[in-house]
This record gives sequence, structure tokens and C-alpha cells, in this order.
Amino acid sequence: MAQVKEIATTKLPDLNCATVESAMNMIKGQAVSMGIKVTE
Repeated sequence: MAQVKEIATTKLPDLNCATVESAMNMIKGQAVSMGIKVTE
């Protein structure tokens, strides 16, 4: 989850999200769709 938060914080200006938490959910969804297992 630390890696997801780091990616979300970096990508936040480019994403259509208001909060880091919503950006993290978007990043998790993209990772799962690419076949990456996301563990919490």
C-alpha cells in the first residue's frame, strides 16, 4: 500500500481526483486490470 500511495501522490496532478485516497483506489483498479496483485 505504501507503493500505491507513492504512485498516487506522484500522479495526483494528472488524475481526475480530489483526494489521495481516491487516487489510490484508481491506481489499485488499474493495477488489478493489468494483472498485478495488490495486497493491503
